[in-house]
Amino acid sequence: QVQLVESGGGLVQPGGSLRLSCAASGSIFSTLGWYRQAPGKQREMVATITTAGSTNYADSAKGRFTISRDNAKKTVYLQMTSLKPEDTSVYFCYASSLLRTNYWGQGTQVTVSS
Repeated sequence: QVQLVESGGGLVQPGGSLRLSCAASGSIFSTLGWYRQAPGKQREMVATITTAGSTNYADSAKGRFTISRDNAKKTVYLQMTSLKPEDTSVYFCYASSLLRTNYWGQGTQVTVSS
């Protein structure tokens, strides 16, 4: 079965950095990415990446976040720099298979606070 396991969340000061990782197993995935959802807010796309390496970023993430993937390790990463309090959220790993089935991780908490 498909399983997405996130890691790397935590507490960081404004201006700091974090690197999120997601190990995706159980299928071949065409698109991997990261979404986030804060309390009382809708889930929003942060960044996605295709097998070929094409990336897409939310405007708020451009210039600060970098998404990458290691196909051999079946892992997607989100390097976050210059973090702001408004980045505080639960971050969810996302995967879409070649059959266009969507999968979600359990989520990892990112808190940006002094």
